[in-house]
Amino acid sequence: MDIKGAMVAIITPFRNGEIDEEIYRKLVRRQIDNGIDVIVPAGTTGEAVTMDTSEYKRLVEITVEECSKKDIGVLAGAGTNDTKKVVVLAENAKEAGADAILSVTPYYNKPTQQGLYEHYAYIAREVDIPIVLYNVPGRTSVNILPETVSRLSQIENVIGIKEASGSLRQVSQIIENTPSDFVVISGDDFLTFPMMALGAAGVISVTANVAPKPVSEQVGAILNGDFEKAKELHHYLHPLHEAMFIETNPIPVKTACHLMGLVEEEFKLPLCKMGDADKEKLKAVLQSYNFI
Repeated sequence: MDIKGAMVAIITPFRNGEIDEEIYRKLVRRQIDNGIDVIVPAGTTGEAVTMDTSEYKRLVEITVEECSKKDIGVLAGAGTNDTKKVVVLAENAKEAGADAILSVTPYYNKPTQQGLYEHYAYIAREVDIPIVLYNVPGRTSVNILPETVSRLSQIENVIGIKEASGSLRQVSQIIENTPSDFVVISGDDFLTFPMMALGAAGVISVTANVAPKPVSEQVGAILNGDFEKAKELHHYLHPLHEAMFIETNPIPVKTACHLMGLVEEEFKLPLCKMGDADKEKLKAVLQSYNFI
């Protein structure tokens, strides 16, 4: 699997509390048709933490079924704060046909750097599947330091990191202190341009759920060295990136997709529908792009 380019952290549509398989397949095909290179199901944006094991595995299976038709990669989310439960998720992702897993740092229990190393090393030993680390301290309250990433990069099936610390200094340190084939991916839409300028291979995008084509075009422009076009698209997308986080992700992006007629406005608790005032702000942004 070539993990680079424009990747989407895809939402999961629900209907009456169940995954809406028909609509989900349409969402996946829409992403592929608009140039997205890798589909990332069952992540934070996909509300994976409130899925049971059977729902999780079925979601990955559907993604693989749709992506295999176009030879598109599947990077399945597989992370929680219990190491042995991550192994179960990783095994299910492998059985479902995922190319690799994206595994967030354990949240709430706040492991030390050595604990983080041992967590990922254990998963790598137990499941023969490529692993992409996911660092998002704003949600997990723990930051994988560059030194720990460097140690983990020496493990054969730890192949990259989705980096969402917001620190370009940290990004630079990771790139400088890991093997050349270790993949660094932007986990923040707004930082795609500067991170890729430093050497990141692409982005796992929330905004791509709403606007897959311009996200794909921006990443393609950077990979092709067309920084003027990339800069133009960076500024074009900026208001949309901001709108995707006026409330907790994935509430705004899923609401936006609902307003665009793509999905039902349904979440699994403890997530809930967007407040009226914020929804009006979101509508205004979508109207400015002529999306609704």
